[in-house]
Order: sequence, then structure tokens, then C-alpha cells
Amino acid sequence: MLHAVQTRLGEAASTSAHVADRRAVPILGSAESAPLAGVSHTWYTWLEQGRKIVASSQVVDALARALRLDAVEHRHLRTLAGLSDPRVEPDVNDAISRMQRLVDSMSPSLVVVHDSRFDFVVWNEAFRRIRTDPAELAPDRRNLLWWMFTDERNRAAMREWERAARAVLSQFRAVVGRRPDDSRLAAIVAGVSEASTEFRTWWSEYPVRDFRPATIVIEHPEAGPIELALYQLRLVENPDLLLVVQLPVTEADRARVAGQLDS
Repeated sequence: MLHAVQTRLGEAASTSAHVADRRAVPILGSAESAPLAGVSHTWYTWLEQGRKIVASSQVVDALARALRLDAVEHRHLRTLAGLSDPRVEPDVNDAISRMQRLVDSMSPSLVVVHDSRFDFVVWNEAFRRIRTDPAELAPDRRNLLWWMFTDERNRAAMREWERAARAVLSQFRAVVGRRPDDSRLAAIVAGVSEASTEFRTWWSEYPVRDFRPATIVIEHPEAGPIELALYQLRLVENPDLLLVVQLPVTEADRARVAGQLDS
């Protein structure tokens, strides 16, 4: 990685010199190129030598910009410096059609994809028929938290609504803790707190936990009870997208979902 970093710095410096002078310019060493990233010659020399140095996120990110690193290289550079992954918002729109094909292929499992703020992104027909149609929700409330805590039909359909709602809230609390300055997350918390007494009360208890495998039972008005096993998966190509699969537990549950799809 350090060799690649040095090469990129040399290329960046060479390109800058070539713009000023059309003559061929030899590739410079990293020490000569370091100022392009706003770091000193000594600092970068120590980095090359593997010395223990303090590298702030600002310095490492500036280095990545100077080197024109792509997202994977930038993340790797931060890892080498002992820093967390860079906060980069993915382009969800580019992923929607690809994700739609994936979730459609997984029927009769109920499948939905959420973004980093638990907003609904894509869903399949099984989810729409058995749980809800997110397209019918107000755009600013097309969100798992809003739906879980304010949709009375969903609440009535779930045998153990409170257990499920508390689990969702605890996961959401962990997300908010990692992104305290996110205005969209803050707006969701404020809005759902005002709309739901349960959310407001449980939020003040400060529950935090990651996803745990579970099953839920949905009392569908036409198909009857459907037991679903929950799975959550992160997509390597877009880690901020969360794929949630609700898998019918038995063949009878699967047949009930399939019956609704055929009706």
C-alpha cells in the first residue's frame, strides 16, 4: 500500500509539473510530493519507514485526495492509520434496479432493503402483500421506525409487537450513536417521539443492541397466521444498504404467502 501511495504522490507531482512545463518530468519521490497532501517531508518519510506516528483523519483524508485514491484504497489507507472507515454516502439510486431484481427473485420470502437511516428503499411483492406497501406511506415517513411505531394495522397484525418494536428501536439507537450529527436521523427521532408514547418512553431508557435472530408471527386478515424467521445482511457492494429477509418458517407458512401472491 505504501508503495502505491508513493507512486500516486509521484504521479500527482509529475502531473502538476508537466502542466507548468511541457517537457518530460521524472517521477518525484514521496518526500518531494508530500506537500501536495499538506503533510511535511519528515512526516511522510516516517510513514514510509513504518514509524509510530499520530495520523489524524484530516491528514489521512487529505492524503487520499492528493493521491486520488478510490473508495477502497481510501478505506484501506485509513485502516493502516488505525482510523475508522470514511463516512461516504452511497449513491442509492444507482443500486435500486439491481436490488429490485434481487429481492424479487427471493419470493415468497418477504424481502425489503433499508438505507442507513432505516428508510425503505426497495421491497418485493410478498412484503407488500403480507406486511405493507411502503409506496403508500408519506415520503418523509417511508421509514421503518415511523411504520413500526405509528401504523396501527401493522401493530394489530403482530402477535408480539412490543418485543419487535423494542428490538428495532435498539438497533436504531446504535445507528444514531454512530452518527450524532445526522439531521435526518434527528428528525426521525423527534417526529416519532412526538407521535408515539412508547417510542418516547423506551428511547429515554437508552437501549442499544445489534440485530439478533428472531421469529415473528403475522396475523394476516386473509391468509391467517404466518410465522417468519428474520435475517439481516449487509451488501458488500453497498454496506449502508441493509437487506432484511422474512423467511416463512414452515411449508404451511410458505403456502399462505404464496396463496396471497397468486390471489
